[in-house]
Amino acid sequence: MQQLPEPLKVLVGQLSKLPGLGPKSAQRLAMTLLKWPEKQTRDLGQNIHDLRDKLYLCDRCGALSDTDPCAICINVNRSTDTLCIVPEWDAMLALEEGGFYKGQYFIIGGLIAPLENVTPEQLELDKLKSRLLEGSITEIIFALGTTIEAENTVSYIKELVKREFPGISVSRLAQGIPLGSDVQFVDKATLRQSLNYRQKL
Repeated sequence: MQQLPEPLKVLVGQLSKLPGLGPKSAQRLAMTLLKWPEKQTRDLGQNIHDLRDKLYLCDRCGALSDTDPCAICINVNRSTDTLCIVPEWDAMLALEEGGFYKGQYFIIGGLIAPLENVTPEQLELDKLKSRLLEGSITEIIFALGTTIEAENTVSYIKELVKREFPGISVSRLAQGIPLGSDVQFVDKATLRQSLNYRQKL
């Protein structure tokens, strides 16, 4: 069997590390790129190269953005008294696409998962406390999903808030979200119901 030329082999190896791409899919994708017009492939390469230089992590909420602070954090039309806590940026995108939440966000950077060696110290909890110390937040809404890891994370942060910020109320998305699912994979109608009928904790 003929070996792939070295540059193609290297590219296939890199592409196969992307989620959902095995070696065969990566090879098909690489071959597709070779069929594109030269300018199109060079533009793609340049855009990938520029990602690191042109994207920021918002210092207030942790979202990926082309500005810091991000457009949501500086939007004067959004409520400043509710803070929706999400695990990652894609969960925030799912809520934003629905267009029904008009408050602030905070991305904690994952979920507490002892089996995967993710501890509370690895989450953005110090930054969260700094945000709460500003004094404008009166309610925290947890939008972390319904997995065991999400439950552990909610319990931990809820106790932290109760201990250090007793004046802030805590709620969560209603349990219309199916057990074991992640926020970013839930349909918009279910997300809307879950947010509107969130439960106090």
